[in-house]
Amino acid sequence: MTVRPATGAPTGPPSGTPVPDRLLDVDALRGFALWGILMVNITFMASAHRGTGVEDPAFGSALDTAVRLTIQAFFEAKFYLLFSFLFGYSFTLQRASADRGGAAFVPRFLRRCAGLLVLGLCHAVLLFPGDILSTYAVLGLVLLAVHRIRPRTAVRAAVVLTVLTAACYLLLAWALAASGGGGIDTAAVTEQGRQATEALRGDPASVIGAHLRQLPDVAFMLAFFQAPAAFSAFLLGLAAGKKGVLSDVSRHAPLLRRLQWAGFTAGTAGGLLWAHAGHGYSGTAYHLVAVAVDMLTAPLLAAAYAATVLRILAGPRGRRAAAALAPAGRMALTNYLGQSLVLALVFTGHGTALVGRVPPALVALTALALFALQLVLSRWWLARHPYGPVEWALRTLTLARRPRWKGGSV
Repeated sequence: MTVRPATGAPTGPPSGTPVPDRLLDVDALRGFALWGILMVNITFMASAHRGTGVEDPAFGSALDTAVRLTIQAFFEAKFYLLFSFLFGYSFTLQRASADRGGAAFVPRFLRRCAGLLVLGLCHAVLLFPGDILSTYAVLGLVLLAVHRIRPRTAVRAAVVLTVLTAACYLLLAWALAASGGGGIDTAAVTEQGRQATEALRGDPASVIGAHLRQLPDVAFMLAFFQAPAAFSAFLLGLAAGKKGVLSDVSRHAPLLRRLQWAGFTAGTAGGLLWAHAGHGYSGTAYHLVAVAVDMLTAPLLAAAYAATVLRILAGPRGRRAAAALAPAGRMALTNYLGQSLVLALVFTGHGTALVGRVPPALVALTALALFALQLVLSRWWLARHPYGPVEWALRTLTLARRPRWKGGSV
């Protein structure tokens, strides 16, 4: 087990047994998830055509298509599940921290959700409509309401919710096929993408207006696709946290190997189907079938990624990998919002207005460069401060007091 020295908020499963103050593996896994989320979010910020069902007409080469397919198959709809799992896991750690400190947990968590909601709404309007923080804030209230369920029940509920959501998409696909409908108006959608691009290249008021126009579509997608999947991951994380699964990863080596085998087979197949259906088949019954398949297989691929990272962390090079990823994971909220701020300055009228002007391959390289910079800056910051700046502010609201600001923790 790799444990960070006692520097931050105490964490651990609410079992009443002694627990370490900080699990380095959890922070490292969160840092890894942060990278995957960036790889997806940057594609939506770089092109207003992303997610419309029509590819950006400015970039149609074989390389452009290959990069898009790779991101969709192996990143899209996978990494936010990992982040959601860690949200559920961290819920148990936060509750344990409150219990050990003799503090009332519910008021703390409600204040935390309120803070996440405000941050998320500001993020969605000002920087990036595809915000996940506001969704987490709302779903966090549901998690609070059911958090006393047993781990086995939580796992069963997560599976049932996932299967039912996938079944609904299959029913929609059947109904669409039976009606003979489906598809999108390519010309109209392309024109909408062009107009959105021009708006995002305008002044800040124009950018905010474009974001506000996108929010209804984003809200629909969050409610009927991301939210059920995220809450299922919450429940799995809650169950894992109650069992303290990540407090000693070495005990679960056989399970990690099984997750890799299942995830990299079924998960990859589902991801490839999802990516293929998103290119030229949007709005069709086939696309809805692909959505259902992705609902079932994306969690497997996300689990395979997590299992791989955890096995690396437990291996001979684990300390080095954890030292690189954990600081970014410790201040994931600051980094998540920082990513959107930087990319808004690059791609919208808040800055250089390069939306629709950067090819997909260069977009992916930009994401890698930005994340590498965040790894360095996170380590530098945490050598001087115990929390990231946004984490410090949210912690102040959560605890209803000002925590320590100075003093390194890395």
